[in-house]
Amino acid sequence: MTAAQRPLLVVGDALLDQDINGEATRLAPDAPAPVVDVLSDRSRPGGAGLAAYLAAREGREVVLVTALGHDAVGQAVRDALAPHVTLVELPLDGTLPVKTRVRAAGRPLVRVDRGGGTPGHAGPAVVAALREARAVLVADYGRGIAAVLRPYLGEAARHVPVVWDPHPRGPEPVPGIRLATPNAAEARHRVDVPAGPYLDAGEADSLQAHGSRGARLAERWRAAAVAVTLGERGAILTLPHSDNPMYVPASRRATGDPCGAGDCFAATAAGALADGGLLEEAVQLAVVRSATFVAAGGAGNADLWETRGGARGQSTRDRRPTDAYALADAVRARGGTVVATGGCFDLLHAGHVGLLQNARRTGDCLIVCVNSDASVGRLKGPGRPINPVADRVHVLSGLGCVDAVAVFDEDTPKALLRRLRPHVWVKGGDYSADTLPEAAVLREWDGQALVLPYLDGRSTTELARRAALAPVSLPGDAPLRADR
Repeated sequence: MTAAQRPLLVVGDALLDQDINGEATRLAPDAPAPVVDVLSDRSRPGGAGLAAYLAAREGREVVLVTALGHDAVGQAVRDALAPHVTLVELPLDGTLPVKTRVRAAGRPLVRVDRGGGTPGHAGPAVVAALREARAVLVADYGRGIAAVLRPYLGEAARHVPVVWDPHPRGPEPVPGIRLATPNAAEARHRVDVPAGPYLDAGEADSLQAHGSRGARLAERWRAAAVAVTLGERGAILTLPHSDNPMYVPASRRATGDPCGAGDCFAATAAGALADGGLLEEAVQLAVVRSATFVAAGGAGNADLWETRGGARGQSTRDRRPTDAYALADAVRARGGTVVATGGCFDLLHAGHVGLLQNARRTGDCLIVCVNSDASVGRLKGPGRPINPVADRVHVLSGLGCVDAVAVFDEDTPKALLRRLRPHVWVKGGDYSADTLPEAAVLREWDGQALVLPYLDGRSTTELARRAALAPVSLPGDAPLRADR
């Protein structure tokens, strides 16, 4: 097995999460407690099970090492995960924990926890899975798996990237991990920052304070880096013995259900490192993905558990983004306006950015539909695209005005639009709304085509032409022209 074929290994405590959603319009007659009329009741894997599922949904081979037991709860988690991840199980003395959230009108009222057990010793299959891993994610939920496997995790950290998502009741990460991902509360629980000349007691939630905590944790844990996650503010990446952290703000404010956002962040970062990415790239991608995850409804989003995305083992560099569909469904469900636009976006320029910013202002989310490489080649001719689709998607996803990106293979995005069903389709240029090629498709669901002004003199073709004609200077030589 080559290094590229090795799986991402997730180690940690699996749970069963239950969401009971309903309406509360009255109080109980025997106590001042709300009565919830249940509208839906859904169960799904939680804890390390959710982290493994999210990593597998990105299109890579994932192995989950956990303890499930043999009761009905454990079997339910096993059945939900088995089609997506490879399970390597430890014995469990007891029952799998169940966390039940009761919510009314989208707001949590109470959480009820049941069950719990003690994981047994690791067998040969667990040891072999750790030795064959391409990277390891420790999704610790304080139930014992990380403690039981600690010696093996320490060995793995000497050979492959290890990402550790810690828990207040769990052990500290083993020395040598590549990245730890505590949230702000967990970091504050582990270490506090004393007041000083530049930090008084009232600034405990400042970026400086979070960065200082992260650096101290990186030193204590002998970790290459610590990323302190800050919810809707993004994350701050810190290094040991450094006073210069890197702040990664969220590209947009995500106001959905945050349940599972930490698992999404850690799973994304671990996947990026498994693919050979840098720490900075891993954290930046994790911030974007977790914000999109929350905006789409978090772990409670039913669309998340539908089978979409790449098959097992497909490289994340070749997959097509699928978050756009979940985002569109979530925005529609809460009465918002879904806006979409499309194009090749081969060389992103000021005209593109102005159009995208204006398009985002017309609704509650902006989804960019991007031509695939084959589609661009058919439309633009030989030599195009200049940038492959993975790079174009990456650049677009980094814009604060872009909420999601979807790729289509056809010459027009009509089929994609029928899946997204946006309320508004935006194009720039000299079209009239009625003559846009997509206008007829939009009318199928009473969607609206909208034309926005484009900045004059900006086009990818013109930029490419000017670049080809620009003088090229080499050390010690007279200026050359690229077209000679």
